[in-house]
Amino acid sequence: MAKPSKLDRILRVRTLQLGLVQAEEARAHDRAASEQMLRSRIAQLTANVSPTPAAEPVAGFSLVAAAHFRERLHQSAEAAEGRLRAAQLGAIGLVLVVQVNGKLRDRIEVAPGIDDDALLEMALALPKVEAALGGAEILRKIVVPGKLVNLVVGGK
Repeated sequence: MAKPSKLDRILRVRTLQLGLVQAEEARAHDRAASEQMLRSRIAQLTANVSPTPAAEPVAGFSLVAAAHFRERLHQSAEAAEGRLRAAQLGAIGLVLVVQVNGKLRDRIEVAPGIDDDALLEMALALPKVEAALGGAEILRKIVVPGKLVNLVVGGK
């Protein structure tokens, strides 16, 4: 059995890691909310600039300017949509590295807060990892939450 001081140290490390993961999740949700607000503001501006049919003829310049600004706002809206998707992806999943004997074999995207057993199961099911293992015995399974999964194998 491990010494109490060692267990306390492990608990402190895991608590710090959990705090870091929770802080990163909160930042990702804040980014997604900010991008959503920007997207809605751009959509509102686009609707306000769109040319509308007038009862009396309007100078051609104002319609051209309105069309130009509308096009620019549509481009901004598309860019905001892309940033929103990226922010939501950051809030939804984490990309973890999967290693075999310390060498990068693959990457997987998982939900934040996934337990270690499910993470190991997913890592072992990856085709590149199966090929790297080649039927060898797994000596150690190392999981660093939010970062990586490393499988240490013996001789084949």
